[in-house]
Amino acid sequence: MGNREDLLAGARRCLEEKGYLRTTVRDIASASNVSMAAIGYHFGSREALLNLALFAAMDEWAAGSGRLAGQGDTHEERYADTWDRKIRDFGDMRWLWIASVEAFVHAQSSPELLATLAEGQRRSRRMVAAQLRGVPEDAVAEEDVRALGSVHIALLSGVMVQALTDPERAPTGRELVQGLRAMVELLES
Repeated sequence: MGNREDLLAGARRCLEEKGYLRTTVRDIASASNVSMAAIGYHFGSREALLNLALFAAMDEWAAGSGRLAGQGDTHEERYADTWDRKIRDFGDMRWLWIASVEAFVHAQSSPELLATLAEGQRRSRRMVAAQLRGVPEDAVAEEDVRALGSVHIALLSGVMVQALTDPERAPTGRELVQGLRAMVELLES
């Protein structure tokens, strides 16, 4: 690997071990065995490097267990199974979710990071709505992106925080489906 790739790998290790906010330039340089000056040369800043490493990890997660492809005979069973896998994954990838939350907090004082995260959420809403509807992303209705995609992303964020805060009592996929059904009943009454 070259310096750029070594720095990305080192930044990821730092995210896993120290999180987003506590990782320093020195930490990344040490983890990658590359000079601190190389961070500025290749990425411009510590933040830009950490953002790339974090987004790469998030993309990796989304391409694997982040997909909505659960097991089961019905849509309900598949959706519940998808959530069960995601909730297990929160424990396995705890560092990713903590670093993500830290990045969201940091983004409130970083307009560039905030814009990048907002764009990522827009793409995620479209991807999720398309997966739930079973259509290609370019065929999903904008109404589904804004409604269906937004609700699923809101659930993802909320369940993630619950799983990080109280993993023993995080909801199961079945409980989430039951809660969604109860919410629909309330809205219809």
